[in-house]
Amino acid sequence: MSSPSEGQRLFIGGAWVDPDAGHHPVTDPATEETVGLAPEASRDQVRAACAAAREAFGSWSRTAPEERAAVLGRAADIIRGRLLPYADLARAETGATTGTARGMQVGVAVARFRRYARVEPAEWAIPPQINEAGGGTSHALEAVGAGKAGVMGALAIRQPVGVVTCVTSYNNPWANPAGKVAPALAMGNTVVVKPAPQDPLSVYRMAEALEAAGVPPGVVNVVSGRAVEVGEEAVASPDVDMVSFTGSTVVGQRIAEVCGRQMKRQLMELGGKGAAVVFDDADIGSAVAGIGTTFSFYSGQICTAPTRVLAQRGVYDRLVGQLAAYVARLKVGDPREPDTVVGPVISAEHRDRVESYVDLARKEGATVMTGGERPALDRGFYVSPTLLADCTNDMRVAREEIFGPVVSVIPFDEEDEGVALANDSDYGLIDYVWSGDVARAFRVARRLRAGGVGVNTVGRNMEAPFGGFKKSGVGRDVGVYALHAYSEVQAIVWPG
Repeated sequence: MSSPSEGQRLFIGGAWVDPDAGHHPVTDPATEETVGLAPEASRDQVRAACAAAREAFGSWSRTAPEERAAVLGRAADIIRGRLLPYADLARAETGATTGTARGMQVGVAVARFRRYARVEPAEWAIPPQINEAGGGTSHALEAVGAGKAGVMGALAIRQPVGVVTCVTSYNNPWANPAGKVAPALAMGNTVVVKPAPQDPLSVYRMAEALEAAGVPPGVVNVVSGRAVEVGEEAVASPDVDMVSFTGSTVVGQRIAEVCGRQMKRQLMELGGKGAAVVFDDADIGSAVAGIGTTFSFYSGQICTAPTRVLAQRGVYDRLVGQLAAYVARLKVGDPREPDTVVGPVISAEHRDRVESYVDLARKEGATVMTGGERPALDRGFYVSPTLLADCTNDMRVAREEIFGPVVSVIPFDEEDEGVALANDSDYGLIDYVWSGDVARAFRVARRLRAGGVGVNTVGRNMEAPFGGFKKSGVGRDVGVYALHAYSEVQAIVWPG
């Protein structure tokens, strides 16, 4: 472990190790003060972490599933017991509000460790196949010495992949890594976690909890750094069998190229430009509240946000008006204050990027209904929640992921046009449909090219598969789907 004054140490092979390349400051986006010092790993240290995970894999993969589950359960209890200090750190690192840090960051991490602390069947029978005498299959079996015609039984077994590199996102340094580490460990994999450089300290607290819970040396390793070579080595290491990444599509494409050349498994949860299709008969209050989470949830820094609103003509003006009124009531400011709804974005650079999109929207012809100006706060990386009306689907603000508290509203006339506009995107993570006609809502949902669709809600079912179509990613996780994602399936066949 480490004290704040000396800086955080890396976690490699069950030991807390001084970083070869020193430390960098982690900045509180709300106060611009230093939260702590994050370690900068060298290439050699990343290689050592991957080698430690490889060495630990054999024994951990053979550990009884019940014992692995018990470790995860103890980790959940430890994190829950330290929820307040862990949430305070997460709030300071990310700028999340206190409620979000406690409930949606640390709280969700606890829930995810508990979810995978229960043992589920890892094998299942396949219906027997009857090979009839005289048939082509029978002759083929006899030709290779597999016996005469008969009944062939089969069993499918989930086996661990091996060493998994988990590259995690900055917007949720608890729930995101927990959603990777917990199912990977439950399946018998070992992990190397490379957290985002903006807020890695929380991930080291997770490693502390796992160490206290009894995870064996080398099963969990954490290495961080701002240098590109840290992530490159964690992905390209020959000791790594799989990469699980959450982040931008551009970075995901680079990682996928490395994985493709080396035939590594990959799970990619990438960008999004969620379309919210709002029909004339929708409950406007429900739609406004759902779309409004774009402003309040991580200050729009979330890939699942409904940032592209497609409003049918009959409801367009009313929806824009109510959204503008909703945004005007949101308090922007210190995330430690209980009535704050919108905190800062992660950095000054990202604030400038988001603001540049608002300027671009004006040039493209959009109308700024609310926001558009930097909040009058003395310090912190704040962006005013911004609502853009009179948009078209070919504008860059409607096509590119902004990752901030900015919503674009586009009108449409008929159902087919609304579906076409929603699908006219490089992304396909989560879309939304609001309609009082349930049959139409589900009909439209099935036509949307997205990995998930919310019908009259932005809520999530935490057992439902999560992942994207198109440039929003590859693969699915969450619930039992994560156990599939972090496993290989082996077939065992025998004569009946």
